[in-house]
Amino acid sequence: MTISAWFTIALAIPVLLLGEFLVRRIKVLSRFNIPAPVVGGLLLSLLVLGGNLSNVWPAKFDTKIDSQWWTWLVTIEPEWVNAPAKNANLPFLVMFFTCIGLNASWSLVKKGSVQVLIFLALAGVLAVIQNGLGVALAKAMGQSPLLGLVCGSVTMTGGHGTALGFAADLEQAGLKAAGVLGVAAATFGLVAGGLIGGPVGGGLIRRFKLKSTAAPATHLESGESSASGILPDLRALVGFGKLFLLNLVLLLVCVKLGAWVSWAIQKTGITFPVYMGAMLLGVGLRNALELAGARWMKTEIIDTMASVTLGIFLAIAMMSLNLIELASAAVPMLVILAVQVTVMALFAWFVTFRLMGRDFDAAVMAGGHCGFGLGATPNAVANMKVLVEKFGPAPRAFLVLPIVGAFLIDFVNATNITIFLNLFKQ
Repeated sequence: MTISAWFTIALAIPVLLLGEFLVRRIKVLSRFNIPAPVVGGLLLSLLVLGGNLSNVWPAKFDTKIDSQWWTWLVTIEPEWVNAPAKNANLPFLVMFFTCIGLNASWSLVKKGSVQVLIFLALAGVLAVIQNGLGVALAKAMGQSPLLGLVCGSVTMTGGHGTALGFAADLEQAGLKAAGVLGVAAATFGLVAGGLIGGPVGGGLIRRFKLKSTAAPATHLESGESSASGILPDLRALVGFGKLFLLNLVLLLVCVKLGAWVSWAIQKTGITFPVYMGAMLLGVGLRNALELAGARWMKTEIIDTMASVTLGIFLAIAMMSLNLIELASAAVPMLVILAVQVTVMALFAWFVTFRLMGRDFDAAVMAGGHCGFGLGATPNAVANMKVLVEKFGPAPRAFLVLPIVGAFLIDFVNATNITIFLNLFKQ
């Protein structure tokens, strides 16, 4: 049985509510700060996996939608007229990163400029370590070093987008089924990143008795857990009234025009995430409106929209994971990925935390780095969101990590992958 993509979208909020309920009721989930979308979505994907393995209820999620009214927002018109199939959660992904762009005012960026450079350097070093480690382990087990790249920064730092973007190059270099292997590895990283980020960040906060020293500034940075959750978020947006509608229109305009900007970037021959154009446009419009003295654009509204779109995106992504791909992956691949997860946790604890300042924000950033370093910036933000809701605000972490994870690291990682790929072509 194939579960319709529309039904998957309809399940997103119930799955979020289920995750929030389980996190509140199961102490170990709260203790280890596991994000609600990960809990609810992973539970559903495990149920589907059980039905498939037992053949009692064989099913899979359809993750593509070709309805033009749904895909228009994230598609340029020359492509849209052909009714292309797009991932069901793509609009939510692009809207989330557009919100990140709309919140990136120059005045805030200047405050974190040095930290951005330090964190970018750390992320770049980690990407090189991931590739070196993956290649070394693959060769030690008699496998192609290209398998090590797939289980390295291609999927760990890069995620699904980079995995699929480099699949053709990897196959041309000599690795068969690079796309399938990449999706499986990136899926493993997505799950692992959501599971270990909270324990690492929360463990650092408890181990060193760290306290937040910042006043709550925006919803994602607020330490008031009583206001968190998908339903409070939606109620808050409705409460903003006309200002919410103005900010929503601005968001949608950025997403639509951003599709054209992304198309122009792709025409250069360089592979970038699909949300890049909208995010860059959001940055430009935010700062242009600030210079013009616009007062109707509100950070708290943009931030709450980011929280909603992030939760829906992660819920859809997690529940539709094809965990059979993980179960059927080769043993060498699983060994490499398990080592990568361990190295990520150690790197975040001993390197990221220390070099980012050894304070509360650095601990939150370390937890976020686990999600980002294992394949998904939204997972990183979700990890940090859970931590700040429990322990207090960390505005520096929410400034630095999204800038690096959603934009700057793509340049560094693409160069890193290209160098390793040229070294180990078969």
